[in-house]
Amino acid sequence: MSKNIAIIATEFHKESIRIMVKEAKTAAADHGLKIIKEVWVPGCYEVPLTLKRLFTSKNIDGAVVLGIIEKGETKHGMIMGIVVHDAIVRLELETGKPVGLGILGPEILLKQVPSRAKLYAKKSVLALKAMLTI
Repeated sequence: MSKNIAIIATEFHKESIRIMVKEAKTAAADHGLKIIKEVWVPGCYEVPLTLKRLFTSKNIDGAVVLGIIEKGETKHGMIMGIVVHDAIVRLELETGKPVGLGILGPEILLKQVPSRAKLYAKKSVLALKAMLTI
């Protein structure tokens, strides 16, 4: 039975995220997951509210989140990562719907993104698929 999923992609570092979205779409198709919604949001901070809204739909079984939280000159990225990851986990527990987490970082260096983008995108889809079968 095919599962319906959503992809949430962040616009910050859009060119890298486009690569991740393409890889996630390929992995989803290869593993029998049907993407019925693709939503682009400004950044990672907007992901939890978007997930909550998407998860109200009975048609969506789970979601993949793709984003980048880079290392900056302050601890903003670390705090953002903690807040966003915590909110995502709480939504999973609240709704019973899994999320494949493909957020690079927090505190990733931009030079590290190219070597990780495709792998993280694919692994997030595979993690979602695994959780949808439990």
